[in-house]
Amino acid sequence: MKWSVSVLAEGDREVSQEEVVELAEAVAGLGGIASGIGTMHYGAQLMVEADDRAGAVERGTAEFVKAAARAGLPAWPITFVDALSEDDDQGDFE
Repeated sequence: MKWSVSVLAEGDREVSQEEVVELAEAVAGLGGIASGIGTMHYGAQLMVEADDRAGAVERGTAEFVKAAARAGLPAWPITFVDALSEDDDQGDFE
């Protein structure tokens, strides 16, 4: 099943536009988008395959950490993770 996973990491300085662009490029292969320009956090929403929510959170978080490292971002603590399945009745992926 496909899941949309949103992950956020918070730190101690503002994130630059260049850093978010690098993160966006790192998650693009997973149908991802990135955010955080000018804030004290960076985040991404990406698509993963998993059997259940716990698996989606685990895989999405791991992919996010790898993408952030590829983008050269600091390894800040993850403060938010959410996963929505394609079957959720939300109408869209948040």
